[in-house]
Amino acid sequence: MDPVLTRFVREPNGHTLDFYVKNGGYEALKKALGMQPNDIIDVVTKAGLRGRGGAGFPTGLKWKFVLKDTPLPKYIACNADESEPGTFKDHVLMERNPHLLFEGCLIGCYAIGAKVAYIYIRGEFHHVQRVLEAQIEAARQAGYIGTNILGTGFDCEIYVHRGAGAYEAGEETALLESLEGKRAQPRIKPPFPAVAGLYGAPTAVNNVETLCNVPAIITNGPEWYASLGPEKNGGPKLYCVSGHVKRPGVYEATMKTTLREIIYDMAGGPRDGHTIKAVIPGGSSVPILLPHQLDIPASFDEVAKAGSMLGSAAIIVMDETTCMVWAAENLLHFYRHESCGKCTPCREGTDWLYKILRRLESGEGAMSDIDLLTNVAGNIAGKTLCPFGDAAAAPALTAVKHFRAEFEAHVREGRCPHRAGWRREPRAGAAAQGAHA
Repeated sequence: MDPVLTRFVREPNGHTLDFYVKNGGYEALKKALGMQPNDIIDVVTKAGLRGRGGAGFPTGLKWKFVLKDTPLPKYIACNADESEPGTFKDHVLMERNPHLLFEGCLIGCYAIGAKVAYIYIRGEFHHVQRVLEAQIEAARQAGYIGTNILGTGFDCEIYVHRGAGAYEAGEETALLESLEGKRAQPRIKPPFPAVAGLYGAPTAVNNVETLCNVPAIITNGPEWYASLGPEKNGGPKLYCVSGHVKRPGVYEATMKTTLREIIYDMAGGPRDGHTIKAVIPGGSSVPILLPHQLDIPASFDEVAKAGSMLGSAAIIVMDETTCMVWAAENLLHFYRHESCGKCTPCREGTDWLYKILRRLESGEGAMSDIDLLTNVAGNIAGKTLCPFGDAAAAPALTAVKHFRAEFEAHVREGRCPHRAGWRREPRAGAAAQGAHA
C-alpha cells in the first residue's frame, strides 16, 4: 500500500507547515468544517477507526459518548505518552508529521464540540515538544489554529503538556490526573472521561496515531478506509519492530499483513545465522507468541484469537540467544519501577514477581518458585484499577507457560544456562538442591 501516515516522514522539511500545505495538508479540515459535527462522527464510525493506543476501542463510538447537553467545556486529550518498552511510532509522527496530528485534533474538537486540545507527551520528549510548539505557532499564524479558523467562526487551541516521565500516565484517567497537576494515578470508573474527564468536563482521550488517521478518512471516505484492512480492522497501521531483526524501525502496512511479513519482509528477519524464538506482538505488556504463530494477520482480532493482543503494535523479536527468564526479569524490573502504587496487588505484586525472577535468573531459586511465580502473577491480573496489573503479569505468565524448561534449568544448574559467561557462578550444591526442590 502507499503510505498514508508516514508518506512525508523522510522528506526534508516534511514537518513544516509550508510542506504540509503544499501537499494537501489541512484540506480535510476545510472539508470537515463544512460538515455537521454529528456527520463527522458518523463518517469516523462507519470507517471503523479503532484506537491505536492499545485497546482498539472504536473512535467514533468514543466521540459519540462525549456528553453533549452540558454547560461545561469539552476537551480532546491526545495521549502521546508512549512509554511502553518497544513503542516508538507516535514519536515519529509527532516529530516528522506534526501537522497531520494537529489536523486530526482540530477535526476531532469540531466533531465533539471542544475548543481546546491538549497533547500530553512523554516527559523525555524535549525535542518533540520544541517541534510541536514551533509548528503550532506556525499554524496559528496561518489561521489553522486559534480564533475564527479559516473564517468559519470555529475557535480551537492546541497546547502541548510534557509529563514527568511516568509510564502510568499512559492510562487515560491517570493522564487526566497528571494534566490537572496531580500525581498520575488511575481513577475509579465510572464515570468515564466522556462524561467526567479533564477538570470534570466531558473529554475524549485519543492516541496520536488514532487522530492522525482522521484526516485521511474525511478526505477519502469511510468505505476507502475500511477497505484497506480486514473487517473491523480497517485503515493503515504503524508497527514498531525491535529486538533481534536486521532492520528495526517503524513500518506502515494494513492489518491484512501477517506478522511474518512484517518481521521478515519489512524488518529483514532475524540476524544471519539465528532463528526466532519468541515474539511479543503488542509491546511488552501482552502475552508472548511462538514462531509457528506468525502466519496470522497483524490485526486486533486475529492476534487476540492467537492468545495475545495487538496492543500498541510494538513487535519485539527475540532469537534463540535470549534467556526467557532474563527477559521476564528485565520486563518486571520495568513494571516494578513504574507501578504507581495505588493498588496493593500491583504495588506489592510487581516487587514480589521481580524478586522471584531475580532469584531464578541468578540461580538461587527453587523449583517451588516457578509455581509461586505463576500464582503471584495470576493474583495480580484482573485485580487492579487499570490494565497495569495485567500488563505486568503477562510476561511472567507466558514465559513460564512456553519456556518452563528454561526456568527449571536455572534451578537445576544453579545459574543462567544462556548467560553463564558473565552472570554469577553457580552456588555450591545448587544442582542437588534443585533436583529435590
